[in-house]
Amino acid sequence: MTNSPYVGIDLFAGAGGLSYGLSQAGFDMRIGIELDSHTAITLRKNHENMNVVVSDIKAIKPLEIINSFDLQPGDIDLVAGGPPCRGFSQSNRVTRNLGNPLNNLYKDFFRFIKELQPEAFLLENVAGLRTLNKGVALRDILDRGKKMGYHVQWEIVNAEEFGVPQRRKRIMFIGTKDKLDILVNGKISKTVTVKEAISDLPILRNGNTVNDMNYGREDNLSSYQKHMRKGSGKRVSNNLVTRNNELVLQRYKHISPGGNWRNIPPNLMSNYKNLNNCHTGIYHRLRWEKSSIVISNFRKNMLVHPEQNRGLSVREAARLQSFPDNYIFYGPLGSQQQQVANAVPPLLAKYIGERIYKMIDGRKNP
Repeated sequence: MTNSPYVGIDLFAGAGGLSYGLSQAGFDMRIGIELDSHTAITLRKNHENMNVVVSDIKAIKPLEIINSFDLQPGDIDLVAGGPPCRGFSQSNRVTRNLGNPLNNLYKDFFRFIKELQPEAFLLENVAGLRTLNKGVALRDILDRGKKMGYHVQWEIVNAEEFGVPQRRKRIMFIGTKDKLDILVNGKISKTVTVKEAISDLPILRNGNTVNDMNYGREDNLSSYQKHMRKGSGKRVSNNLVTRNNELVLQRYKHISPGGNWRNIPPNLMSNYKNLNNCHTGIYHRLRWEKSSIVISNFRKNMLVHPEQNRGLSVREAARLQSFPDNYIFYGPLGSQQQQVANAVPPLLAKYIGERIYKMIDGRKNP
């Protein structure tokens, strides 16, 4: 077990990006709740000290679950979680409203807060939550936190500004017992480029099925690559790539770095009913000298490698999310891809976790 005096739980744990970052910040992430069985395997394998509960959050009673692991409400210092966010996403034009049941899971988050009364809470989601139903969800979160005795601060942060090689905006709500200034804005590092993040990884073919491989190179590593490689040895896992058909491969050939579906000749896009519905992330080829655009749904976005005519491997996407190479993903390829895409970047979680840890420690050890 960790030697941390401060215990946390993750209510929508996913593959564990948020929990990993919070653990790196010093928290003992004791319980993780995750609905998907494949994702739960990844969570369990990478968090040996965590009690992983595979269940629908709505079916769990807060006191019963912590009691089952010999914990009492006073033992819980931090409740964290990022409820499934597809319903809040700006790209979701069909069910981006409070009628979508996925958009109400934050209420279960506050059900835990009410019963456990932790020292602090951290609620993470897509930036689109801010404008959902003209801010109804945003105001509800703030009101719920206030009624439960918390000072709630919120901010939209860009992961790129916290050492993550990806332009990924998220909204963070931090609730604390004392009114403290722990907002997280402000660039803390230079931008990490795609080249600095993934250029040392193996050269792969379309549809690669070899999971474990030697690194692509060992010399001239960036500081980011060295950090990601710690504890992984000479080989790296999760090099799986979606096998695209010949039509898709023909499309890739027309896309220059920084380009997207608009670079593809219309005759090769004839199966798209309405190209006006295509957003800029579809068939986007990454640029070596820039950070990545947001890592999201692999099937819908189909991000393209900067040089090779193929989609990203699971490991490349994980690197762009700031998962270290010894963090292994399990399950079928589609599940691994979505596990990575749905995750909170660990480096972003670590930075915010350090601020919260310092606040809790200051309260308990004035």
